[in-house]
Amino acid sequence: MSPELGLPPPAKRPPSAPTTITDIGDDLLHEIFLLLPSLPSLVRAALACSTFLHAVRSSPAFRRRFQALHPPQVLGFFIEPCHDALPTFAPFRSRSDQDLAAAVRGSDFFLTRLPENSSDSHSRWDLASCHSGYAVFINLTTEQIAAYNPLTQALDIFPLPPEEAAVSPFFDFHIVISVEDQRAFRMVFVQRRNTSQLCVAVFSSATREWQVLPWVETPTPPQPEVDGAPPTLPQPEDDADGVPSFYSGMQVNGFVYWKHMTQAYVLVLNTVTLQFSIVDLPVVLGVIDYKLFRLGQSKDGELCLVSADDYDANIGSLVVWFWRADDDGVEKWMLEETFPLGTCIDVTKGNAIVQIEEVIDGYVYLSAKYVGQQSESLVSLCLETGKLKKLFDDTYTSPSNLYIMVWPPSLVYNREESQANVTGVSVADVGPVGTKESPSVLDVKNSIARKVTAEDT
Repeated sequence: MSPELGLPPPAKRPPSAPTTITDIGDDLLHEIFLLLPSLPSLVRAALACSTFLHAVRSSPAFRRRFQALHPPQVLGFFIEPCHDALPTFAPFRSRSDQDLAAAVRGSDFFLTRLPENSSDSHSRWDLASCHSGYAVFINLTTEQIAAYNPLTQALDIFPLPPEEAAVSPFFDFHIVISVEDQRAFRMVFVQRRNTSQLCVAVFSSATREWQVLPWVETPTPPQPEVDGAPPTLPQPEDDADGVPSFYSGMQVNGFVYWKHMTQAYVLVLNTVTLQFSIVDLPVVLGVIDYKLFRLGQSKDGELCLVSADDYDANIGSLVVWFWRADDDGVEKWMLEETFPLGTCIDVTKGNAIVQIEEVIDGYVYLSAKYVGQQSESLVSLCLETGKLKKLFDDTYTSPSNLYIMVWPPSLVYNREESQANVTGVSVADVGPVGTKESPSVLDVKNSIARKVTAEDT
């Protein structure tokens, strides 16, 4: 009825509550975040508010999807100096990704936190390896090891292994870190004494002590049958001339692999059980140069092997094998793909010598040195799509150590960590981090997440 009849007008509906950012569900946020160009961009977006941060931190499945859709984030590479006390760092530059540039600027790739020994001019930190976001340095003068994450500026310095474990010049250091808890690590030291004995020592950041295991015999593959005779074990080789029988170790997904220099197998160490084993290789890889052979893993975590049959890009091929079970359930190397090396270089620059630098999460990193040029180029090849990407054009130098940005601790939910206060530009940990013995181990206040946001505010 109309108001003229004396009846009150109908009540107006209350205005609906406005939609805010907190009303967006995690699933939709995940789909949006997958469109971001890089891991530094995701870090910056996640720290915009507590809703975004929770969506990223609470879903390991999203982490796996993001990593599968994005290539490993190369931030640059370390070059061993000739005379300087510290390695130098060459950053990866991308004009289209300001968050990547901010991540590099906000990090300590100048290694300013590594202590100097002013009393000894010969004291220097030698780079032993880069893995899991950490650079591992050795100082023989001070008899110390430094595990340093330039992004988080987490630094841990501890002594070299005890003298009873360090009796040979042939050794490797490998840092083992869990993605779920990057505040703790183990340093695995592996030493080879001639070709028949191995010794493992493990340093724990929790106990601050070295555990030295007994020397063990090196596993060796049985020799094939000859004229019906049973297989025999090869005799240990004599290394009196000081030449090691294995190349340097390659750390892949919780294992370390050493390729024998003249035989078609790798020595394998499980870094959890600390047990050794061997894995046969395709026969054609018995004698192959270290720079033409690499082990790594695919995007799905499968063990893969990449080799080149020649340095010359004009005639060489890149061959890819995967370690898989056949129809009978027997695990073995299975040929997956072959790429002509010529398709991996810029043919307009002329002939090139190609080397395999790394195999990481389904990407092969190849260096190319063109005839008549001193510097090199670095490209990445996606094993899944065959897509090439040029990372360094005539500015790469080998040998070097690529630095890959790992999933930062600020984006990993840890039930034991103290509650985080989130503002629009940073994360501040309100609880204690580290101990008096190692006060800097993964200080969340100095995480790359905070640095990326701070650089652009």
